[in-house]
Amino acid sequence: MARIRVVHVPARTPYARKLSSEHVGIVNSADGVPRDLTLRQVLGRRPLTWFDVLHLHHIEFDDLSTLRLVLSECARARRRVVFTAHDLEPIFTPRSQYRRKLRLLAEWRVPFVCLTPGSEAEVRRRWRPETTVLAPHGYVAPPQRFPGRDRQCTPEARYLLFGALRDNRDVTTVLYNWRFGRRQQETSLTLLLRSPGSINIEQERDRWELIATMATAEPRLRVELAPFPTDAEVVSTAQGCDALILPYVWGTHSGQLELAFDLGLLPITSDVGFLREQYQQHDGLVPEPVWFDWSDGAEYAYGERFGRALEQAVGLMEKNAPVRDADAFAQHRREEHQRVMSIHHELYESAWS
Repeated sequence: MARIRVVHVPARTPYARKLSSEHVGIVNSADGVPRDLTLRQVLGRRPLTWFDVLHLHHIEFDDLSTLRLVLSECARARRRVVFTAHDLEPIFTPRSQYRRKLRLLAEWRVPFVCLTPGSEAEVRRRWRPETTVLAPHGYVAPPQRFPGRDRQCTPEARYLLFGALRDNRDVTTVLYNWRFGRRQQETSLTLLLRSPGSINIEQERDRWELIATMATAEPRLRVELAPFPTDAEVVSTAQGCDALILPYVWGTHSGQLELAFDLGLLPITSDVGFLREQYQQHDGLVPEPVWFDWSDGAEYAYGERFGRALEQAVGLMEKNAPVRDADAFAQHRREEHQRVMSIHHELYESAWS
């Protein structure tokens, strides 16, 4: 049986790149198809005979008319379209524009892949697509026996924060509460960041200036830049840390939360969106994250709540409690991935039939 040819828009994340099997092949990075494919590039490669399924992940940067034209061209060519609802609210663009795109997908009968039960219920209530399926996010680091924290934990806890300095991540509150916190004086913090361009520095100037100033004055802060950190670079850095900080002001799901579970890091995270449901899918296999509430609009209390979360994390790490059974969790991830691929294979075969 021929493999189903799937092209992802884009295929940059581990989530997209792992959706392959003996029955499903990924087109990106082959025959000149970019890994970070955009919808405009899809239109530039007409006729659409080079794939069977178009799998959409992030649709913020292509405009509504481009999305509509892609859907029309896929229908004309009898190409299937699937959308994973990673985010129900936009990260970069106006909310009204993003919601119109989700409404358009539903109107064109595109199936929605939802990562948590709560997000699926929200999608059904707000956009009423004809088809939704529930498939968990799954692993970020391929399942194996990652040892997790392999040393006695002390007050010298090692925190990690990585990724982009997006508006939905409050790095400023993290830096001040970590540097001056009463119980944080023996801890360290590593920032693994994407190399900025001029537009990033202009839009995020306050954050970059704070990081530059603090890195000069504070030897406990280590700042590393990478063009776009590879999976191996992220895993290597993370394995030298104890806890991962996820300072989301808003969001829906988090691949970084799943990575913390994979590597045995203690997540210190806001409880926005459906992150609690992500944890509950592994209940009993991983310790509960240290949560802090940044969702109720009481912004004057957000720093206080985050500071308490850091103190709680230090207390947990001082106890040196086991993070998880590494072998059992790796097996859980393998079984989970088999279910995820079965769901996607069935969806790829039936979408737009």
